Amino acid sequence: MEPQASHQHDFINLKNLPFTVDDGIAARARIGVVVLATDHSIEHEYRQIVTQPGVAVYQSRIPNSPTITPDNLRAMEPHITDRAKLILPGIPLDVVAYGCTSASMIIGEERVFELIHAARPEAKATTPITAAFAAFRATGCKRIGVLTPYSDEVNQYIRRYIEDKGFEVPVFGSFNQDDDNLVARISAESMKAAALEIGSHDNVDGVFVSCTSLRLAHCVADIENALGKPVTSSNHAIIWHSLRLAGINDSIEGFGKLFTLPA
Repeated sequence: MEPQASHQHDFINLKNLPFTVDDGIAARARIGVVVLATDHSIEHEYRQIVTQPGVAVYQSRIPNSPTITPDNLRAMEPHITDRAKLILPGIPLDVVAYGCTSASMIIGEERVFELIHAARPEAKATTPITAAFAAFRATGCKRIGVLTPYSDEVNQYIRRYIEDKGFEVPVFGSFNQDDDNLVARISAESMKAAALEIGSHDNVDGVFVSCTSLRLAHCVADIENALGKPVTSSNHAIIWHSLRLAGINDSIEGFGKLFTLPA
């Protein structure tokens, strides 16, 4: 019997091939976002707007209840630091954004910043309401018409918080829902109609639509054209603010006045 031929000599193992490195997909900026476990929309809206080469967005998810109550919102506080830590450990981030509007007000912006900086001291921090205040200043709005999906208990916090920061809230509207999964499915047409109704009052300078589950960024420009006043939302504002804090000052067409302005 003839011995079987060995095919060992056919195997070629090329070790230590030469390579070069570039700056990766985040050559201009790295933005981290702490997203609610129940949020359907914020990542989608970041993807719609942040298409600039060299700018990358990285997310982690934070445990939360789909039922929007002050106690459930407050329950996220102990998780913020750990979730910020999970985004590219050991790699510096330019910005970390915490993606909950109502919890940022109930926990408090400064406390949220402390919790982010405990994990990511190098990063600038923002929240949807922090970004909204920056947007109001950038667009020159003092009297804000506010639209939310929340129940009255949460709405009371929000109105007081905005007024305590020196803005007026002459008109406030709500869909009065406490289920985040339902809120994520509220149609753009419904929000458009409500924003136009709120913004049509003479004593309103601009409209803010509060809640990261609401999908409004793609139609902000249309609402502004119909209304003749600036409009922003939680996601719309935090995406703009994240970019500006990261040093990305590009004017971005198609998303309303705010994206043509510096912070």
